[in-house]
Amino acid sequence: MFYLKTWLGVCFLIATISVQAQEKPSVEIGGALRFNYNYSSWKDAQKTRGGDFGYDVFRLNAKAKYKGLKLNAEYRFYSEDFGGYMLKQGWIAYDFNKNNELQFGLTQVPFGITKYNSNSWFFSLNYYVGLEDDHDMGLKFTHLGEKWDYNIAFFKNAEELRFGGNSDVSNSRYSYDVGSINLGGDDKLNLRNKEVNQLNGNLSYKINNDNAKHRIGVSAQYGGLFNLDTEKNGDRYALAAYYELKAGKFGVKAQFANYKYNPENPDGERDDVVAMTAYGAPYLVAAEASIYTLGLSYSIPLEWGPVSNVVIYNDFGYINKAKSNFESSMMNVTGAMFTAGNIYTYFDFAAGKNQPWLGSEWTNALAEGTPDADWEMRFNVNVGYYF
Repeated sequence: MFYLKTWLGVCFLIATISVQAQEKPSVEIGGALRFNYNYSSWKDAQKTRGGDFGYDVFRLNAKAKYKGLKLNAEYRFYSEDFGGYMLKQGWIAYDFNKNNELQFGLTQVPFGITKYNSNSWFFSLNYYVGLEDDHDMGLKFTHLGEKWDYNIAFFKNAEELRFGGNSDVSNSRYSYDVGSINLGGDDKLNLRNKEVNQLNGNLSYKINNDNAKHRIGVSAQYGGLFNLDTEKNGDRYALAAYYELKAGKFGVKAQFANYKYNPENPDGERDDVVAMTAYGAPYLVAAEASIYTLGLSYSIPLEWGPVSNVVIYNDFGYINKAKSNFESSMMNVTGAMFTAGNIYTYFDFAAGKNQPWLGSEWTNALAEGTPDADWEMRFNVNVGYYF
């Protein structure tokens, strides 16, 4: 409740300033309320009761603009078990002109296909290893040209909620970042790393004609990996190449990515995995892997009561881990998203193999995985009213 009152107070202050200013700023307040139903093949008790339906998230959005300066913030309220309250994004920007902008704060990392490299509610496998819709603290310059778009960014660190000299990364976050994990069942955390001093570059070329819009791009990311126990810096990198197509009602999103982490862990701690965390719970991820994703979509206008459109899609992802005894991870989501006024509803059939959110193995699914793992399925319906 404290966080809700604080956020509403900030929104009220913005609105008050807009009234008192000599030149009235543009201010928008919005948000969403979402509910979720899921039926999972690996949860016997849930299957017996026919699945579960409950609260997903309530979020508040604030946007403001004044003399070329802009504000964009989104705060989310999840249940305590899913991380509780968290700032998804929050940045201040300056528009030099209609083509060039500088953002400062918690802003989206320009890597691969953005805003999303996916069509479904589940995102793609890139998201679960911190390479899709990631948000970090820093500066980002964006240029949007007639043919070429590019981003150059520096991120000091991921979302930092604890400012002690030896404080572990908080698990309460929206996007996956490197963190710490308890592997021994005691009070001691292991693999205690933090993302620091990250550079990003993203370049794409657009080909637009009467029949189709194409985008071809490449991304690069390099940064440090500070270990809280050894107080030494390792490093990490990620690379991506991607292609997007929009031809009438048909869409394609294809991407290849490769990443590697080189932590400076204490003697006796493994370095072939890193801990990553979001939504209140960390897990292990292979320290080196390649990711292949392909998403296809088709939009169909409808006149079915309040329903005006449906997008059908299929998103496939495959993680090939560099270590030979690590099992590959796969995910496929077939679904449809219906639009009815301000209500957006996702119907997803998500199947996964060595995917922590789609199976009984949580901690090691994206690391060693399980040999001869079965495909597990989750039928998911997410209903949201956006205002």
